[in-house]
Amino acid sequence: MLRYVYGSELHNHSRLAKTMFRDRADQFQTRLGWDVLVDENGAERDRYDALNPLYVIWEQPDGSHGGSMRFLPTTGSVMVNDHFGDLISGPIKSPHIWECTRFCLSRSAGSHVAAALMLGGGEIMRGFGVRHFVGVFDARMVRIYRMIGASPEVLGSQGQGRDAIAVGLWSFGDDVQTRVAEKAGISPDQSRQWFNHAFGAKGQGEWAQTG
Repeated sequence: MLRYVYGSELHNHSRLAKTMFRDRADQFQTRLGWDVLVDENGAERDRYDALNPLYVIWEQPDGSHGGSMRFLPTTGSVMVNDHFGDLISGPIKSPHIWECTRFCLSRSAGSHVAAALMLGGGEIMRGFGVRHFVGVFDARMVRIYRMIGASPEVLGSQGQGRDAIAVGLWSFGDDVQTRVAEKAGISPDQSRQWFNHAFGAKGQGEWAQTG
């Protein structure tokens, strides 16, 4: 199932959080060779995890992490402006644009998990009045985005082949939701039910910044 958890609430989901940060270390350091910080417990975190982001997490039946994404409003500190400004024409700052980072899939995740996470991202858009997501992605993600039916508009890129990175801008209309829901094997009603379970029918219009 999809979980929506603020950073300040991760302590209430200890197994989910522990396995998420360990899977991030496995993906970004071990498999991709990124220069990321991994602590003595094998967990990968960066300074954006301390800004009380909203995580969308696919929870496996045993309560462990299957995949996740991290969201922050671009009105505050975000990776795309802090580290990848040379790929865009100017800082992206809008209450209607949030940044999505740390797209992570565990080794045991099924093929539907990537689409399920994107479906969750669409629920955030609809529930919080967000028009676009922005994010930096590498060449390997192009195939995944195409597979799940949610490719971004490319705002800028650098590098060639497997070394290429780009800044993308996503929207999420009804047609995209239909495609992604089919790829995930999750009905839009079920997806909305998980979102409402996290936030309720009310209180979906403001960023619940508590940290």
